[in-house]
Amino acid sequence: MAGQEHQSQGRVGYTSPEEARAAPREDVVYVAALHVGTGVEEPDFLAVVDVNPESDTYGQIVHRARMPYVGDELHHYGWQVCSSACHTSLSRQYMVVPGFRSSRLHVVDVATDPRRPEVAKVIEPEEVRAKTGLSAPHTVHCMPGEIVVVSMLGDRDGEAPGGFAVLDAKSFDVLGRWETGSDGVEFMYDFWYQPRKNTLVSSEWAAPSTFVPGFDIEDVAEGKYGHSIHFWDLSEKRVVQHLDLGEEGMIPLEVRWLHDPDAETGFVGAALSSAIWRWYREDGEWKAEKVVQVEPRDVLGMPFPVPGLITDLVVSMDDRFLYFSDWLHGDLRQYDISDPSKPRLTGQVWLGGLLNPAYLGDRKLEGGPQMLQLSMDGRRLYVTNSLYSSWDNQFYPNLRSWLLKLDCDPGGGMRLDEGFYVDFGAARAHEIHLPGGDCTTEIFQ
Repeated sequence: MAGQEHQSQGRVGYTSPEEARAAPREDVVYVAALHVGTGVEEPDFLAVVDVNPESDTYGQIVHRARMPYVGDELHHYGWQVCSSACHTSLSRQYMVVPGFRSSRLHVVDVATDPRRPEVAKVIEPEEVRAKTGLSAPHTVHCMPGEIVVVSMLGDRDGEAPGGFAVLDAKSFDVLGRWETGSDGVEFMYDFWYQPRKNTLVSSEWAAPSTFVPGFDIEDVAEGKYGHSIHFWDLSEKRVVQHLDLGEEGMIPLEVRWLHDPDAETGFVGAALSSAIWRWYREDGEWKAEKVVQVEPRDVLGMPFPVPGLITDLVVSMDDRFLYFSDWLHGDLRQYDISDPSKPRLTGQVWLGGLLNPAYLGDRKLEGGPQMLQLSMDGRRLYVTNSLYSSWDNQFYPNLRSWLLKLDCDPGGGMRLDEGFYVDFGAARAHEIHLPGGDCTTEIFQ
């Protein structure tokens, strides 16, 4: 592929969280935008949004890198090479952008012209299934050894269990499966790894056949949703310990390790239980404790008390603050995690949801806060409101999607920027990334 051998002075990304925090301010952000579930028969696209307040196009979508086919449902995506693989001849040039519903993988060149990314290669689902036996790609992380690892939520037929697919970071050939031993892992979702601790942690959602049609509370009672996190030996690629979070840890989705490369602790948001759990290592074993609980609320017309539904979280690069979104309640929270075992609420902003109407000027904020991304310096928090097409339609019919920005105080607290509102029109906005890496992509050796 053109450009794949670009040099980067022997390394790519950042050598430490401190170096990452000193990165230049972002001029644009990338947002996965989808038409699946909207009734619009057009391809999904990667939106480029101008976030430079000095620009004439500030707060506008300045480019749409359209995928070649309809029906992908762009969801989560990531770099082909980043800070954890800093010693490499590769440059940070390509984003691997999966179609969650189609199982198609797109390789997007975002470096040749960062304001006008283009699709450079498409890996068809037939190849993915043939070489891995897997479907429904989710989290994308680069790894040392010039590979890209992708969590896959289903087998070739969309049933459990899923696994991990591996791509060559130079050619983007599908190399097969990453894991060598996954006994006891019933479901797959997100993952993060800590090289110095030789550990990878993964979380659980459900089989695609369960969540694709929409949410059914009976599926929870029937055991079709996950409630465990799993710890893997990174070098041997096998599970070494399972932690069952029980009824207070139902549907553990996003996992976020602290950025300190020596840290042995991190957080996972249990969506349905609306709880934040902290994992940590003690006496040679991994353990977990619940550190935040969002209580369910009664909502008129809903057959059960409505959970906050913690759907995304992000940790600041200095490991000072944890942010998470309550997609159904509608609030976005900031916690001081200077003591990770005792998070302290320092900020809360309402951005829609089922509990309280929220407005930005005369605009009603539909949906609730969902995907989050934080600038390297911790000053700017970006947020979108689409979760998953069938769930969007179930809980927020006729959702109007947006991208918002909050200004974060380094001492604690946050404030909605009322001059920044990006309307995605008929499309729906999901995951956000920054051009030079960000708080959810950078892992340090």
